Amino acid sequence: MELTAPVTGGPCWVELGTGDPESARRFYTRLFGWRPETDQRQEAGGHTVARLGDAAVAALAPLYQRSQPVAWNLSFAVADADAAVRAVTSAGGTALLGPVDVFDAGRSAVVADPSGAVFRLWQAGAFPGAGLFNAPGALGWAELLTRAPREAVAFYTTVFGWEVDPSLRYPRWSVGGADFGGMVPMDEKFPHEVPAHWLPYFAVEDVDAAALTATRVEGNVLMEPTSLPDGPRIAVLRDPQGAMFGVYGAGDGF
Repeated sequence: MELTAPVTGGPCWVELGTGDPESARRFYTRLFGWRPETDQRQEAGGHTVARLGDAAVAALAPLYQRSQPVAWNLSFAVADADAAVRAVTSAGGTALLGPVDVFDAGRSAVVADPSGAVFRLWQAGAFPGAGLFNAPGALGWAELLTRAPREAVAFYTTVFGWEVDPSLRYPRWSVGGADFGGMVPMDEKFPHEVPAHWLPYFAVEDVDAAALTATRVEGNVLMEPTSLPDGPRIAVLRDPQGAMFGVYGAGDGF
């Protein structure tokens, strides 16, 4: 990802919704070396910010609704969350929650694109988003998996003004000329029950070592470490509660 700080329209934060926050803290601390800090305020509901050094890089939160799946959720920065929700629905997407104020940190909404891929909108207040990208243990790429790639291009370019590299092999998303993610058209290789979704990728020093560590701390390897043609070495992992995410070699670039 060519972004080094949150920018309007780009990915700015990533948060795990999990049914077992304590287990998630142990797993990701072992895997990424995070330092978790749990907000002790009762109204925060156990929300935990993961840090690398002094930089906030991700959050871990309990599930707030029975229907909420265990999953990593990407947030994209917007100047006005209410206006962004209107743009989402006008473009054929769905508003699922909010917008709501999150203390003085900012204003948040949960939405879905026309194919059902869920993501979040973040209007920054006191908290702009992640303080570190592309470094080991930090977010470095955002990948959309969808069965409706043409509709996805129309939707996201309308809502966020993203540019799209028309590569047939792997279309890339960019904002302000900076690449931050890509798109994988889902074909018959994907089980029918797997919905469209956003998949965050975290940078790691060694992809093979990260995959091995994940299995040793009760995670799973969904896609074995693989070197992409003219790209990084990647793997797709699953944590003990079932949340999927990718890892890639820091410094390799997509």
